[in-house]
Amino acid sequence: MIGERTDGVHRTVEAVWRLESAKIIAVLARTVNDVGLAEELASDAVIAALEQWPAEGVPDKPGAWLMVTAKRRAVDRIRRDQNLKGKYEQVARQLEASGQSEDPIAEAESELDDDIGDELLRVVFCACHPVLSIEARAALTLKAAAGLTTGEIARAYLTSEPTVAQRIVRAKRKLEAAGVTFEAPSPAEFGERLEAVLEVVYLIFNEGYTATVGDDLMRPQLCEDAMRLAQRLTALLPDQPEVFGLAALLDFQASRARARTDADGEPVPLPEQNRAKWDRLLIRRGLATLHRSSAWGDDAGPYVLQAAIAACHARAAGADETDWVRIAGLYSRLLAVQPSPVVALNRAVAFGMAFGPERGLELVDEIAELPALKDYHLVPAVRGEMLERMGRAEEARNAFEHAAELTDNLREKGQLRRRAGDLGDAV
Repeated sequence: MIGERTDGVHRTVEAVWRLESAKIIAVLARTVNDVGLAEELASDAVIAALEQWPAEGVPDKPGAWLMVTAKRRAVDRIRRDQNLKGKYEQVARQLEASGQSEDPIAEAESELDDDIGDELLRVVFCACHPVLSIEARAALTLKAAAGLTTGEIARAYLTSEPTVAQRIVRAKRKLEAAGVTFEAPSPAEFGERLEAVLEVVYLIFNEGYTATVGDDLMRPQLCEDAMRLAQRLTALLPDQPEVFGLAALLDFQASRARARTDADGEPVPLPEQNRAKWDRLLIRRGLATLHRSSAWGDDAGPYVLQAAIAACHARAAGADETDWVRIAGLYSRLLAVQPSPVVALNRAVAFGMAFGPERGLELVDEIAELPALKDYHLVPAVRGEMLERMGRAEEARNAFEHAAELTDNLREKGQLRRRAGDLGDAV
């Protein structure tokens, strides 16, 4: 019984962390003026919860409990560390005053309930400081602002966990050494950080849209966080076409959420989705947002181009009415401005739909051995699609089985294995 109770508490702590970590870290970062320290304090609070909740029970307001505990840890940390800069003395006094509140839990809950979109953006822009490399900025922001694990970040970047962990540690040290504080960048600084910020927001959405691990296909809270950040960016930077491209792209993608799984939670491929379930309000907002972008023609950036691709799907009344030739052309333009293995894979899919599976398979095989795609489950999944359409059932079955072995998402794994099984029956 004790073991079962402990396991249940661990699952509860994990769920609360998933939901509240970004908010807790954002509020703490505003208070202690240091993103890295805020993340450490929040992690300390989680450790305290894992130690105390099994014996004392889960509190009524677990998110607020974590916030209060993290703030108390901040006071303890500042008292112990005699080498902190003088500016932290004032922070310590503020935290002590906060801790003397008659109802610190209610105060913390109020902070968590506030509209902290601006605070999350502060965390993102701080972690995307130009003293860091693009890779380090994204890794640190995904860890601090989205609460992703190093494993999830590694899978999002198709790299190893140790590499991501080292990036995060080095990024924190570099920010500290450079004296970077938790403050909003000036308007002049927005542009130089924007590319990394947009990349991070998109990665947060993607992790929510198709979770790399776990029982569920989606993690809606991450999608909502990313969409909120993107909409806030359009208000802050109304003259940046790529900002509007990203916001439109996320709306188009999110519009399909209700149709992406069946009643049992199993994934439904795009061609088989019931488009009546697509959110028309989000599609209309996406189209309007995309229209506001002025970067058409040869100057269109990667997010505008991706949004234009998604708009092709959104405008089609049915899968058979999709303008795949236009999509293939847009992917070619996207590959020219944003060369990457994943874009190349998506281009192969589009060419396979527009010009036949033989052409698509040819393009997939050209990139399948690239190091970044070697263990990427969608490569054999796409090969399976092409081979099945070509009538090569046994090869398609083997490809789907290989894809199932590579993915850690249990829903995707089950779907791929079912597809392989159906083809096995047909062989």
